Formats: sequence, C-alpha cells, structure tokens
Amino acid sequence: MTYLRDALTDRVGEFIQLRRDIHRHPELAFEEHRTSDLVAAKLESWGYAVHRGLGGTGVVGTLKRGTSARRLGLRADMDALPIQEATGAEWTSVKPGLMHACGHDGHTAMLLAAAKTIAQDQTWDGTLNLIFQPAEEGGGGAVRMMADGLFEQHPCDAVFAMHNMPGTPVGHFVFRDGAAMASSDYVTLRIHGTGGHGAMPHRAADPLVAAASIVMALQTVVSRNVDPLHTAVVTVGALHAGQANNVIPALATLELSVRSLDPEVRRLLEQRIKALVAAQAESFGVRAEIDWRPGYCVLVNSVAETDFARQVALDLVGAERVTLHGPALTGSEDFAFMLEKIPGSYLLIGNGDGDSAGACMVHNPGYDFNDDNIATGAAYWVALAEKFFAH
Repeated sequence: MTYLRDALTDRVGEFIQLRRDIHRHPELAFEEHRTSDLVAAKLESWGYAVHRGLGGTGVVGTLKRGTSARRLGLRADMDALPIQEATGAEWTSVKPGLMHACGHDGHTAMLLAAAKTIAQDQTWDGTLNLIFQPAEEGGGGAVRMMADGLFEQHPCDAVFAMHNMPGTPVGHFVFRDGAAMASSDYVTLRIHGTGGHGAMPHRAADPLVAAASIVMALQTVVSRNVDPLHTAVVTVGALHAGQANNVIPALATLELSVRSLDPEVRRLLEQRIKALVAAQAESFGVRAEIDWRPGYCVLVNSVAETDFARQVALDLVGAERVTLHGPALTGSEDFAFMLEKIPGSYLLIGNGDGDSAGACMVHNPGYDFNDDNIATGAAYWVALAEKFFAH
C-alpha cells in the first residue's frame, strides 16, 4: 500500500495549511466553535451528512455507500490547552495563553485528509462515521457525545483513534492490545487545623506539618500496597498553605493525580489513600476533607480490532516501521469510554525522535505537530477503511 501513502503525499498541501490554520486559532474544551465550523464545512463539501451539536461542539460526518451493514467509526480530537506557546513557528497561536500543545490540530487534519480521499472512492460498501470530538483534555468530550446519543444515532461495529507520540520516529506506528492507557482520578485534600502564631505552635494545630507528612506517606501507597507487577501512580502536584513565616495557617490544600492500568488497582488506590489521609490527619490533631473526583477509565484495546489495525499498518509502511506491542502508558485518554461501549483500538504514530523538533513532548510550550505525519496518517485511515469495508 505504499502507493497510497505516496499518492497522498502529493495531495496533502491543503491539509498542512489547514492544520496550521487550526494551530493559529486554538480553542479550549467545548469552545471549539471555529474548528467545528471548519470541519463541518469541509465534510459537507465532500458529500458527508453532517451532524453537529453532539457534546456541544462535536461533529460527526457520515458517508454511506452500497448496501453493506458494516459500520466504521474513526475519531479525532479538536481541543487545545491553556499553555503559552514558545515554538516560534510562523503559525504560532494568535491567542495568548492558548496553544495546540498535544497535536489535536494534526489529528483533525489527518482525518479530514482521509475523509476527502475516501469520499472520492465510489467502490467501497458500508457506512463510515467520522467523529470529531471536543474536550479530550480533561473535559470528557467523549462522554458528552455519547450521552447525547453518538452511538445510538451513528452505530459503529468498531471504532479507532490515533494520537501522535513524540520520542518515536516520525510515521512509525505503535500498537498494544489490552490495557494501553491509565485511568485518571483527581483528588483535592483539605487539611483543616487551628491557626496561630508561629512562635507558639503548641497553641495551634498545624495543618502544614500534617500535609507534609501526608505527602511523604502517600509515596508508600504504590511501593507498599500495590502489587509490584502492577502499574500505579500517585502524584501530589500542588500544596498550598499559609502566606507568612510567622503564621501557622488554618488550612492546607493538596492536589493529587492518581492513575492505574487496572480497575482493581484503581479501587485499591482510592481505599488506601482515603484511609491513610484520615489516619495521618487524626495523628496530628487536624481534620481531613477528601474530594475524590473520578476521571477517565482505563483504556482497553480489544484484541481482534487491534490485530486488524496492526495488519493495516504492516501492509502500509512495512514491519520496520511498526511496533507490534508497545508499552502501556500512564497518560489518560477519554477515547477509553468509547472503547467501553464499542470494540476498537487506540494507536500511536511517531512525531519524531532524537534531536528533531518533533521529539518535544506534548503539553510543552515548545511542542508542535509534525506535518510529515499528515500524509502517512491520512493514508493509514484510508487503508483501514478500505480493508474494513472489504471484509
């Protein structure tokens, strides 16, 4: 299938420009109005039936050929991040404090490039649903689209999504069946004590000292409560308490990120963290208030669909550019909720490695999507659709 990739390379110029246009105008979760307008207009011009408003700013483009009952879903995300860009690129964000620091502009461009090519092919037989999702970056846009009837109104037999991966050679595909990305839960701990004068700590109940002890104690949850053969992460990302060196504050607040690759481990983490925090607080004579907010679930790729997706890549780029079973990632992705309902697979495409610009990690002010991936990524989606509908 290298002919397909080579042919698309000559035709993706407009989509490189489109990607850079989206990059210049980033939009946060559920605010992707301009991006949605652009996506919808393109799809309509190629003959897709367009459904807007799912999940607020979501867009679904549907194209049906022939009489086959086969139904395929391909998903791209559209939202940006609240980060000040520092790439220095000609297409740098024009919105202060906002940028496409995760490559969703590129994911959208790849799927649109594929959409145009697929629409020009009259030979396939089935129903194609192209899902352009808002609010992947913590907003749960996939859940919102599903709550609005995504798969009831646009049924799919299988659904696939692709994300770029810095540190992996550009255009190199990575697959993994089973648990591939972690669940993510968010926790706010409020440690309530009794404020007082820094010179008379015996007249106070210091929540800051308790918070410091809790930070250290939390490190034992993974090392001493979780099976060493399982993966778990407990990160304290913020601790806020006090304003002056001679004042014992009445409140200390901690923010936690909790991740795992197994639902049982996820439950264990919640149980142990809550018990440990309560016991630590009591030992210091303070009170702990725990706000536990469930986030994304574990992303689990189904075996058959991952085998299918893997073979498409092998045919397209060859075995030397395919990792058959890559490592699990402790990042999280709300495509996991779609995979709970519909079998499918979430795959990675390398954004660049070594000293290349594409090696800069996502969520970094210097990150940029590698435009060399647009032809390869679009060719992959076209090839996957061709193979899916040929079954």
